[in-house]
Amino acid sequence: MTTVKIKRLGHLGDGIADGPIYVPATLPGEVVSGTLDGEHLRDPKIDTPSDHRVKAPCSHAKSCGGCQLQHASDAFVSDWKRDVVRQALAAHGIAVDLGDPIISPPRSRRRATFSVKRTKKGALAGFHMKASDTIIAVPNCQLVHSDLTAALPMVEALGVLGASRKGELSVLVTRTDTGLDVAVNGGKEMDVALHQALSDRAREYDLARIAWDGEIALQRRAPVLWLGSADLTPPPGAFLQATKEGETALVEAVKQALTGAKRVADLFAGCGTFALPLAKDAMVHAVEGDRDMVNALDHAWRNAEGLKRVTHEVRDLFRNPLLPDELAKFDAAVIDPPRAGAAAQVAEIAQAGIPRIAHVSCSPATFARDTATLIRAGYDVEWINVVDQFRWSTHVELVALLRRDN
Repeated sequence: MTTVKIKRLGHLGDGIADGPIYVPATLPGEVVSGTLDGEHLRDPKIDTPSDHRVKAPCSHAKSCGGCQLQHASDAFVSDWKRDVVRQALAAHGIAVDLGDPIISPPRSRRRATFSVKRTKKGALAGFHMKASDTIIAVPNCQLVHSDLTAALPMVEALGVLGASRKGELSVLVTRTDTGLDVAVNGGKEMDVALHQALSDRAREYDLARIAWDGEIALQRRAPVLWLGSADLTPPPGAFLQATKEGETALVEAVKQALTGAKRVADLFAGCGTFALPLAKDAMVHAVEGDRDMVNALDHAWRNAEGLKRVTHEVRDLFRNPLLPDELAKFDAAVIDPPRAGAAAQVAEIAQAGIPRIAHVSCSPATFARDTATLIRAGYDVEWINVVDQFRWSTHVELVALLRRDN
């Protein structure tokens, strides 16, 4: 038996003791004993608990791998996530005051990817256990919206229809304003019988749309999300913000940052999360590498009322970023890249000297790297908001206003 004291949390949420020794589901200051296996302490027992330790609100917390921090108080998680951002910024010599994170409430996730496997008696749908291929049912999940947990029987029905005996289906379920949008991947090859069976299940469970390996099998009605004054129907499986509350926090921050702008470049625009709300007051040029998402954005804009012009282009901003002469016509930009950040595009923005930038990110590390590039080019960081829409996870999102006086 080995006894250790936890010094800090790692980026994956594990407690770290001297060694280093990694211990899951622990908190700084706790004394823990268990069986040492290399760098990991197995079967840990909490000998001295932290004052920040709480009873996990979800009955699946001990086995499910979907959440990493349900054993910690909300106050601790907020402080820890703020520190993650602060440390990422400090690594590049950036110091900015950070307020309390904006936290999405329990049961607010409007989209989730469930795994499903066939069994002898039917199918089992849920999430994977921690560090395992084993699927566990999660009927009492406290993370996702109740409409999604209520959809688990539908997910299992899809597994019976389309999963192979040894394979596993990935079923993305999105709660839209007009019903559930379902996108299945990894299933059997589509044929007439499967198509008919999927149509039957869609009607039985009142699905808005169901797609199979990227192809729409049946759309009974358009799955619609309201963005500003536009109704958006995203392509199957498209990226969307995880919660409505998180989306609102990010959109309102971007709108605040770009108040008064007349011409805005929306880079890594997706389906128009920012472009469509911004178009109420500004002309927007949306740039995105996925053609289907650009088409969805354009369709939403053309069918909305009261919006200024939204132009668009399909462009890989990693390999082919907008250049300074292309950026010169904009008085503001919003940039929301994937976790890898946008080093190439940010370098061009720095040369162009766009007066205001709303920088959205899901990675504090790449956000800090790219922000440092802009600071070296003469930008000042006026504020940063931390947004925690991935509750009980180690993920952190943030949005910042950077300004440069030319």
